[in-house]
Amino acid sequence: MFQQHGCINFNREVDYNFRYKLIVTFRLTMLDTPIEYLKGIGPQRAEVLKKELRIFTYRDLLTHYPFRYVDRTKFHNINEIEEDIPFIQLKGVIERMEIVGQKKGKRLVAVFRDNTGKIELVWFKGYQWMADKLKTETKYVVFGKPTFFNGKVNIAHPEIESATAAFIDQQSAFQAVYSSTEKLKFRGLDSEGIRRMMRVLTQQLQPQHIEENLSNEVLSDHQLVSKYDALKQIHFPTNAKQLKDASLRLKFEELFYIQLRLLKLNKVRANTIQGFVFSRVGKTFNDFFSNHLPFELTGAQKRVLKEIRLDMGSGRQMNRLVQGDVGSGKTLVALMSMLLAIDNGFQACLMAPTEILAQQHFQTFKDLLQDMDLKTELLTGSSSTKERKRIHASLMDGETKILIGTHALIEDKVKFQNIGLVVIDEQHRFGVEQRAKLRAKNINPPHMLIMTATPIPRTLAMTLYGDLDTSLIDEMPPGRKPIKTVHYMENKRLAMFGFLREQIALGRQIYIVYPLIQESEKLDYQNLQQGYDNLLLEFPPPQYQVSIVHGKLTNEQKEFEMQRFIKRETQIMVATTVIEVGVNIPNASVMVIESAERFGLSQLHQLRGRVGRGAEQSYCILMTGYKLGRDSKLRMETMVRTNDGFEISEVDLKLRGPGDIEGTQQSGVMDLKLANLAQDGQILQRARQAAQTVLDEDPDLVMDKNKVYQHHLSVQHKNRPDWSKVG
Repeated sequence: MFQQHGCINFNREVDYNFRYKLIVTFRLTMLDTPIEYLKGIGPQRAEVLKKELRIFTYRDLLTHYPFRYVDRTKFHNINEIEEDIPFIQLKGVIERMEIVGQKKGKRLVAVFRDNTGKIELVWFKGYQWMADKLKTETKYVVFGKPTFFNGKVNIAHPEIESATAAFIDQQSAFQAVYSSTEKLKFRGLDSEGIRRMMRVLTQQLQPQHIEENLSNEVLSDHQLVSKYDALKQIHFPTNAKQLKDASLRLKFEELFYIQLRLLKLNKVRANTIQGFVFSRVGKTFNDFFSNHLPFELTGAQKRVLKEIRLDMGSGRQMNRLVQGDVGSGKTLVALMSMLLAIDNGFQACLMAPTEILAQQHFQTFKDLLQDMDLKTELLTGSSSTKERKRIHASLMDGETKILIGTHALIEDKVKFQNIGLVVIDEQHRFGVEQRAKLRAKNINPPHMLIMTATPIPRTLAMTLYGDLDTSLIDEMPPGRKPIKTVHYMENKRLAMFGFLREQIALGRQIYIVYPLIQESEKLDYQNLQQGYDNLLLEFPPPQYQVSIVHGKLTNEQKEFEMQRFIKRETQIMVATTVIEVGVNIPNASVMVIESAERFGLSQLHQLRGRVGRGAEQSYCILMTGYKLGRDSKLRMETMVRTNDGFEISEVDLKLRGPGDIEGTQQSGVMDLKLANLAQDGQILQRARQAAQTVLDEDPDLVMDKNKVYQHHLSVQHKNRPDWSKVG
């Protein structure tokens, strides 16, 4: 790539750093050119590009990748169009067109014909602009999704361009389609306009303009094309292989740099952040294990405990993520890890996202430790001033060994004598600063154990938590029966009520969860208050007692209703998703989820996990309306088919994308332009392996061939938080 340019001979033998600086300097003269200087753009179009797509420079435009491609070698005849064809490409002429309708109903309707028939093209937005742009009896190529209505077929808002332009672009068999906006289209920058812009830019592009940011070894080992070739081919591929090669190269690069950064952070943490050494397995742990363990640990729990013990005895600060499905026994693993800390002269704390969950953990710990002389305290926003003062004092003098609480734990007034282990439950509900404050509760950082019952797909976990050590509890405690899940529509409601009466007659309890608290005029869904009122008609007092819990109740009201349910004073709890995590009532055997189509897969799985805690068979009933979209049907089918949280999380990732999965937005690594974590797991594996190989050979990236990696890491991530320091 070092080519002759002007008076600079890039082929001469010079110091590597000097050559690198020359390349970077030259690159800045081309790719950092403001976008308004590209032929055909100008100040007005440039302003819209900046506001709508954040395209400021040639480089920004070059990395505005297509979101799909049209195979321009394939055309349909109009008489071949069938309902199961998702998209079609036609070639013909506009016979006539007119703007019809009034006010908001106005639209442009064009009759498009070929040698086999006619079809209507319809534009509801930008219709006047399209009417001015299009001409009758002119050959066009049309691409769009056909819609059938009353026996007629039309295409709404098709992509349309002159046949001449389309044929010019057929030097690229796969024509790129770019995302645009209404404002851009008004300026002539629809997908076709952006493609013309891209053609102008790529025709100016030369190899010396593109800095290669992967080493020759990585390119060779993984059979990747150069970045220059990839950027040219991703926009104008001449065949399917070119497109595949370009896509692989650019996806690999995106994922490689994410993994390189995360793995480097992990190495830095392992080598520089010292941790307390827990060398003893002492009296407290052994007493609990031998005399108070409620049931034998599963193989997975034993394996994870061993991993934690090795971490905490290694001399480096532990930063471990423990994943485990609902009910897999993560809390017991956390408690036993705390006992290890206590045996080594340290205190431990557990932070939960809600008071209900914190209280649940506190009660569980009290029950498990009731015959042991081990002071455990609960600190939440509801704790009185008197309680707080007492707890603060007992923490400072070391009397309290375990503290459980909510965000109240991170207050400056909460000081420990010697905190050695911090457990964070449902970590995605806490921000970076909150975790950092807990980490700062001792001179040296305490060990961090992070638990989540929200299964994370492997590809997502590698990207979000690639700098953390991970453990997986993939077995359920003995005696647990798989929850039976069914999907009912309204015609099964009476049968569902009959089933609930049968379960109550057997002494079981019921959850009924609603998505809304108050009536919504816009959403035709059951809401909690109406559901509660209707339920009282089906389950009238005094024969039946019904609790109600939702987010608008005070903490005291919630606790009162929860206690009634826990004490079996009520048979049914009507609730919103406030019970999604933390409620552990073994006698509850049925979970009814109303308007289940309104919930995501992860949330449905979490709610289902509130039952199945006892030895009796448990059930989950998903109630929906009759009209379900494709994604809603898939969610219901997935829930009925499997109880495996990780399988469910993979489906959820494919449906929603990584940026929408709960808790991932804060990571700072979801700004992928091309790679898709739901589909590119194999590329991610290869990229991670390549990054690991580089760091194994050169951990500090000081070798000449690796300085390009250090440079790009600093450029890409200079404004991102250091996750290795916050757990």
